[in-house]
Amino acid sequence: MMNSNATPSVKPLQIISLGAGVQSTAMVVLAAQGKLGLNIDAAVFANVGDDSERPETMAYLRDVLIPWADERGLPVHEIHRTRRDGTRWPTLLEHSLASDNRSISIPVRMPAGMPGNRSCTVEWKIKTVSKWLRANGATKTNPATVAIGISTDEIERAGRRTGVPTETAAYPLIDLGMSRSDCLTVIADAGLPNPGKSACFYCPFQSPRSWAEMRRDEPGQFAEAQAIEDALIAKRGDLGRDEVYLTRFGRRLSDAIHIAQPDLFSSIGEDTEGCDTGGCFT
Repeated sequence: MMNSNATPSVKPLQIISLGAGVQSTAMVVLAAQGKLGLNIDAAVFANVGDDSERPETMAYLRDVLIPWADERGLPVHEIHRTRRDGTRWPTLLEHSLASDNRSISIPVRMPAGMPGNRSCTVEWKIKTVSKWLRANGATKTNPATVAIGISTDEIERAGRRTGVPTETAAYPLIDLGMSRSDCLTVIADAGLPNPGKSACFYCPFQSPRSWAEMRRDEPGQFAEAQAIEDALIAKRGDLGRDEVYLTRFGRRLSDAIHIAQPDLFSSIGEDTEGCDTGGCFT
């Protein structure tokens, strides 16, 4: 006989960690169709700042994906890093450029090409989602399931999101045997456009190919990234430290990256240095 004084069990949350790129968008589609293998309650997008996220990513999220999912009863939440009192933190870019902040939160490259320390993924993505989950009932004894958009062609990245006691990571695309190409098919079959890549537009982890295509296709955005790099270099100079860069080449972005040609890199195959979705474990 059930104890009438017992605390009723709370259904563990199951969410999609949404980056609004190919893989996580495919998970939203599959969840809305009941084909993901999880009973998803919502998809959650941690926005590090409109001044940092790719504009095309934000347009896709707000104008395409959220309305599409809402029509099918799947909530998509856009959240931001907040303080304890509920006010918003500065954006990732504001925090990195602030003169009173000695650290740089993004993985800038040191003169020899190695990436420096970063806190962007943990503080603006993982902890922000974790805080939202706790506010919505996730606990150590009742952890939420967080579906991560990693497909079979990048399986080596699975298992990296660890150390959050109120969460259990799941990789439904791998469980379903789905590649990135399969994800594109799922999205197209749903009548949705290709979401493209998802990352901060100035992310130092993107490949030289991505930088070169940005310089060709989005020169204004490339110029903005150059201005950010110059500001970071100046900040380091004020601190008496070595210069830092947005690429591994040890020189300014405009000197390191040439404008992409239509067949750039085609002779050497796909450049895999960068990421599509999931560089931030989303």
